[in-house]
Amino acid sequence: MLVDKNMGLEMKMPELGNLKHSVQKLECHVALVSADSKLAGDWVSALNNTATLHENPFGLVFEAVLPADVEQLALEESRLQAIIVDGGTDTQGLEAADLLADQIHALRSQLNIFLVAQSDVAGGTPLAGKSGVKSLTNLRRRFDELFDRREGNFNHMFRLVQAFIARRASTPFADTLKEYVFSARDAWHTPGHSGGDSLRNSPWVGDFYRFMGEHVFNTDLSVSVQILDSLLEPHSVIQEAQDLAAQAFGSRHTFFLTNGTSTANKVVIQQILGGGGKIIVDQACHKSVHHAIVMNRCEPVYLKSVLHPEFGIYGPVKRSDIEAALDEHSDARLLVITSCTYDGLRYDLKPIIDYAHERGVKVLVDEAWFAHGFFHPELRPTALECGADYVTQSTHKMLSAFSQASMIHVQDPDFDEFRFRENLNMHASTSPQYAMIASLDVARKQMAMEGYGRLKQCLQMVETLRRAVNETGVFRALTRDDLIAEPLAGDNIGLDPTKVTIDISRSGFSGNEMQIKLFDQYGIQVEKTTYNTITVLVTLGSTESKLLRLIHALKQLAGNTHKRIHVGTPRRLPEFTRFTCLPADAYFADTEELPLMDNGVDATQNLISRTSADEIVPYPPGIPVLVPGQEISEQIVQYLQQLLQGQNTTEIHGLIFRSDEPMLRVVKEVAEKSENKDKKSGGKKAK
Repeated sequence: MLVDKNMGLEMKMPELGNLKHSVQKLECHVALVSADSKLAGDWVSALNNTATLHENPFGLVFEAVLPADVEQLALEESRLQAIIVDGGTDTQGLEAADLLADQIHALRSQLNIFLVAQSDVAGGTPLAGKSGVKSLTNLRRRFDELFDRREGNFNHMFRLVQAFIARRASTPFADTLKEYVFSARDAWHTPGHSGGDSLRNSPWVGDFYRFMGEHVFNTDLSVSVQILDSLLEPHSVIQEAQDLAAQAFGSRHTFFLTNGTSTANKVVIQQILGGGGKIIVDQACHKSVHHAIVMNRCEPVYLKSVLHPEFGIYGPVKRSDIEAALDEHSDARLLVITSCTYDGLRYDLKPIIDYAHERGVKVLVDEAWFAHGFFHPELRPTALECGADYVTQSTHKMLSAFSQASMIHVQDPDFDEFRFRENLNMHASTSPQYAMIASLDVARKQMAMEGYGRLKQCLQMVETLRRAVNETGVFRALTRDDLIAEPLAGDNIGLDPTKVTIDISRSGFSGNEMQIKLFDQYGIQVEKTTYNTITVLVTLGSTESKLLRLIHALKQLAGNTHKRIHVGTPRRLPEFTRFTCLPADAYFADTEELPLMDNGVDATQNLISRTSADEIVPYPPGIPVLVPGQEISEQIVQYLQQLLQGQNTTEIHGLIFRSDEPMLRVVKEVAEKSENKDKKSGGKKAK
């Protein structure tokens, strides 16, 4: 039995043996970094000889590298999985090794790092490095394991390196699920399809069973199967999988969810503001945040996101606006930021988070679109690295998990885990989809073992795509500078390059028309559009063949442009009006429904100054123009009317349709107030 001394976790040797068939073609490189060429040569030779004498399912190959060449190796060699750093024979060598470990971690956070040192030096003399005095205990926190420089027990070194890589490559929940399925137990428990037996031989629905495949049903199990642990109260394989995810993503605690980041956001907000309190939040945040504000009786302070006037894209909030809100609302308890945005725009998070923390405000960063960020140096730092207390991620959006599979990462120093679990259980299903949990386990493994290499390929495809788009002479791949509106110019906003936004203005087609052409004529579905842009995502699932077909389609369409030059202008969201009451009070109040169209003028006069009871969200851009408790202005009414009268269909969430007539749900007014309003000739405009 192998023991991970740092983690206190055990791995049985047969698990390594089980990997032999599936990973026999793997080749994992381990670099021994030393300025002592003789030691490096001798040790590498001995370790490679040892590898030939032992079971080596990961294909461990050892190589010697000079300290000056480590950075280049880490950036160029995707198969690199571990580094052994020679700390020399004195404290200066240990300090250099410690700095080198920091350098490696900044480039490849997933690599296992080991230290070779002399015990009398590492254990007997404190190190005065950049972080102050360091002892042997502190060294063990930076390095996965320590080896004595004079011992030369290569069998032991090889086994420990292999054990750490095996630990990172393990999928405790997914493996247990697979083992249970292949044990072929008879099911006398939920779900009712009993491993698909209810459908398999049915003349009516057997085709669905064959279409979905056997294992979709075999893996759809219930909490009755105790060996698979409980998502609501994990203590074995699910907890182990979550611990591995915390290590992989750089958090203190990680929790799996099977009902999306929508639920993740609600859980975190309930953790901080359950029962009420003030929350500072971007108006353009995900609708789940607005829902949580209602559910927890929060008092919102909404921040205005910045519109890019040329492309109709809403970006981040100005840093100065965030800081001003934090200064003005000293009683706020939570700041919610979305980074990156749907279009890939990323805040410079650290100064914002530090500013919030100095004022005692916790920070939740919605990283639904940025779960991949920690695994490539060009995409870092992530929200966790910048000090966020809570981070929610949609593991399914850019990584390899199933839809609805998400994670919550926690590093709040005041974290109450028992209360958090209860908040989580209020929202999570007691019948989670086990295939989703397994997909989270597997997605984490993929990023831990090959995330850097896969993202490196993605970024190469991005460059190829951008170059090909620009070469059409009609379409243009927008850069970071193109996408950042002027008010954000000094905020150090970044761009996630895997979101490729293409300006199609010169083609004469609208974004919606281009989306339809790509789908109907070329079988290509893009992620999103504005009136003059389309956006495609380059993910781990992007392939060279898909890239070739997309480039071919764009080149063909560039040669068949539309004569119409002007395709419209972005609709600027109306100004956010004041709140007349808490969102929760409005949502649960006595309400009435008023027509939105109703010959236009009458509807406008009847709706002005009334309080919305619902959240009204046009798609695109997916930002609410009304939330519960907000006063309705003439500008808002006219904006919604224009959307409904436009040629292009706009999806508007929150409207009520009675006999195809759009209605707004508003808070009922008391009789005296209604009579006074009827006496007014023109209605009252919102401030």
